[in-house]
Amino acid sequence: MTPTRNRFKRILLKVGGESMMGERSYGIDPRAVLKVAKQIKKIYAIHTQVAIVIGGGNIFRGIAGAKNGIDRATGDYMGMLATVMNGLALQDTLEKLGVPTRMQTALSMPAVAESFIRRRAIRHMEKGRVVILAAGTGVPYVTTDTGASLHALELKCDVLMKATKVDGVFTKDPTKYEGAKRYKTLNFKDAIEKKAIQVMDTSALAMSQENNMPVMVFELFKNSNLVKAVKGEDIGTYLASDVKTELAK
Repeated sequence: MTPTRNRFKRILLKVGGESMMGERSYGIDPRAVLKVAKQIKKIYAIHTQVAIVIGGGNIFRGIAGAKNGIDRATGDYMGMLATVMNGLALQDTLEKLGVPTRMQTALSMPAVAESFIRRRAIRHMEKGRVVILAAGTGVPYVTTDTGASLHALELKCDVLMKATKVDGVFTKDPTKYEGAKRYKTLNFKDAIEKKAIQVMDTSALAMSQENNMPVMVFELFKNSNLVKAVKGEDIGTYLASDVKTELAK
């Protein structure tokens, strides 16, 4: 790949499963998948090395299943399979847009995708392929957020980017409270200790903090935010150990 002036050369993008269902209440909407794929193509076009961790909440959540009588471990494995379905849909759509991809899974399923091998995933990115990582970490009781933090560190990414439905991290849920204010920067310590802040689970935040992996949180579909994030522009919320917690003006 040709040299890039982007601030971040290699990123781990965490995409929630909900972004795959569009206006539906459940499942996969091909139009929504296309919308996600087009955003990814934009950063691929500016020579960004991309790994993607995709959730499965649009199909099944292990925690939700546990609340309804399904064994938690069984539910989590079901959730992992949901992420594989989303990964296949995204892979197919990206390939149709001319973006070369490889999908790797934490659960062995050779008829569908490669098994996750760290060095192979890195090599794929170096060769200009978008790597889609499905099935979480392959073990239950671990969220896809924690899996994203783990993979970002394993693959030596410059940043973990979490694409959400709102433009950053807020003092309280902006979908419920009009007075919610967005953080411009957020120290990991505050993100973990302030109970009102719900950005990622504590394990994911602690792992990122301990290993100095910065996290950016922003709305995926707003004003080419993903491209702006890769270029280092001031969007969403930037979390790190070496920043002060400040509200956006």
